[in-house]
Amino acid sequence: MVKTTRSSACEACSAKSSCHSVGGGKDMEVEALNQTTANVGDRVLIGFETASLYKAAFLLYVFPIIAMLGGGLGGAALSPSLVLNESVAAAIGAFLCFGVAFVIVRLTGTRLAEKTSYKPKIIRVLNFPQAQPGC
Repeated sequence: MVKTTRSSACEACSAKSSCHSVGGGKDMEVEALNQTTANVGDRVLIGFETASLYKAAFLLYVFPIIAMLGGGLGGAALSPSLVLNESVAAAIGAFLCFGVAFVIVRLTGTRLAEKTSYKPKIIRVLNFPQAQPGC
């Protein structure tokens, strides 16, 4: 567990669910893989693999939109055979595909959360000299 300070960038982070508030303030605890020689009390730099972050962002934000657009177009195309108004069929198809996309995102997200490539990692130990008393 790594103690960090919450910043404004935390609100937009897709991995914020892996952070836990400490005492209700700005201090946070993040579960990070220790692939270095970091020990308790060390200052460390944590990070994510960029490719994993892009894949997760695509899955969370882009995939549902593509599914909804595809469902809307499919519904509109199938409206004559379903004997429905084109707009109604497009709306039904869009929301149906969005629901399916949501289920896929949930299932895939749960599976990806178990992989180490999607977890924060301690990249390196930062050795800052300790402040001298009276300085």
